[in-house]
Amino acid sequence: MINIFNVAYKNLLRKKARSGLTVIGISLAAWVLVSLLGFNRGYESSLNRDIDNLGFQMIVTAKGCPYEAATLMLKGGTGLRYMPQSITEQITREPEVERITAMLMQAVFDPNKGESGGYSAYLGVDPATFPQMKSFLEFKQGNWFTNPDALEAVLGYEAAELEQREVGDLLLITEKNVEVKVVGILKRTGTQDDGTIFLPLNAVQKIFGINNELTGIGIKVKKEADIARFEEKMYKLPDVQVVSLSQVKQTIMTLVSTAKVMVFSIALIAILISVVGVINTILMSVMERLQEIGILKSMGATAWDIFKLIWLETLMLCISGGVIGSALAMATAKLTEILIRQLLPYSPSGGLVQITLPLVSLTFGVVIIIGILSGIYPSWKAGRVRPLEAIRSQVE
Repeated sequence: MINIFNVAYKNLLRKKARSGLTVIGISLAAWVLVSLLGFNRGYESSLNRDIDNLGFQMIVTAKGCPYEAATLMLKGGTGLRYMPQSITEQITREPEVERITAMLMQAVFDPNKGESGGYSAYLGVDPATFPQMKSFLEFKQGNWFTNPDALEAVLGYEAAELEQREVGDLLLITEKNVEVKVVGILKRTGTQDDGTIFLPLNAVQKIFGINNELTGIGIKVKKEADIARFEEKMYKLPDVQVVSLSQVKQTIMTLVSTAKVMVFSIALIAILISVVGVINTILMSVMERLQEIGILKSMGATAWDIFKLIWLETLMLCISGGVIGSALAMATAKLTEILIRQLLPYSPSGGLVQITLPLVSLTFGVVIIIGILSGIYPSWKAGRVRPLEAIRSQVE
């Protein structure tokens, strides 16, 4: 009895270059699809984690561009607009407020960072409230500041590595020519805090000559409070704007929506190209083997037998491409993440491409469907071949 799998496999090996190119096309389509689905999963997961790790549900900033406010809230951004510190008293009096923390961010250019220099982010925080709002932060070395006016710094994990500082070392704030003592180094969190240098709020105001002004106020709302109603109250404050978590998500998703549509379009085009390639490969194989198919049918093979043989060849090509494409997507996940960070205006911390077993299984399902659909016409055409006409045409 003839093993149909062996026959299908040997038929594909007859034209190794053609079969190989077809498998490569399917692999690329599977790679794009796996990477895209992994990006969707990873980006939303990382964004939600960044927002959850903020420690507060909303932030009040000076009036300005909402995109700058969202960036300031999540990434430290460059949209440094100031508001009077006295606003904290008004917010504290609201019954919906459980706790607030005042913040003042400053970005200083450091010519010693890399070949062309870079910026260091200094965040002035209230030692009495900030550690409570960010209770998930853990120390690798040291602790928080000794007093609210101390010229001391707590470094995020990546900031400590970049500055090459340990607890007890002095850190120079360039441009201001002021040294602060490192009293703590945080453990890695996978968030924007890893690259931040924290100082007491009063110290930042004094060093940078910014008296009684802030760049942001983090607000933690009581669980039973009506957040929507509270937001309406905050909107009435003069010269400030309120950025809630829902607004941040909406803002960031709006920024990346265009990029996601482009990636979806690329994935669709890749899939369509792979389908056409599979159909072309199998159809050419059928046309080249008309005499062979005619002989098989004259020996008793039914149209269904021929249909199954050609269809099996199609599925072998697609499954091979799916395996290679999925493996390629997992192997290049880090590279894909680097490219995404270069293209997107805001990228949350953590892994942006998360490839899981269910995701790979879904991709295999799509690839198999491609194989089934692509093989229908060539298999049907092969099954309709008339033995005598096929043999005669080849002889002639």
